[in-house]
Amino acid sequence: MSLVINKNFDEEKNVWDVALKGEVDIYTANKLKETLIDMVSEKPQDILIDASSLEYIDSTGLGVLIGALKRLKQHDKDIYIRETKVNVRKIFNITGLDKIFKLEG
Repeated sequence: MSLVINKNFDEEKNVWDVALKGEVDIYTANKLKETLIDMVSEKPQDILIDASSLEYIDSTGLGVLIGALKRLKQHDKDIYIRETKVNVRKIFNITGLDKIFKLEG
């Protein structure tokens, strides 16, 4: 399966809105990594990720999110992940990353 990333900077809220559709795994994680690095380089602001269409994320994808969060924390910003499917949320819970990222919904 592939990964579709839709990103948009919300000028009113001063945040990045990102929608992920598909799977983040060893084959697609680099695409997500490049997108997040570009976003943080362009405007280091909070990132809101809509994960309602994210079917799966593996350790490679989690590593990419952690890397992006480290870059954002240098600017006192965060990554908010909302509307996760049960299986994706379970991965965050098992790894303890539910305490690092701000999971909503």
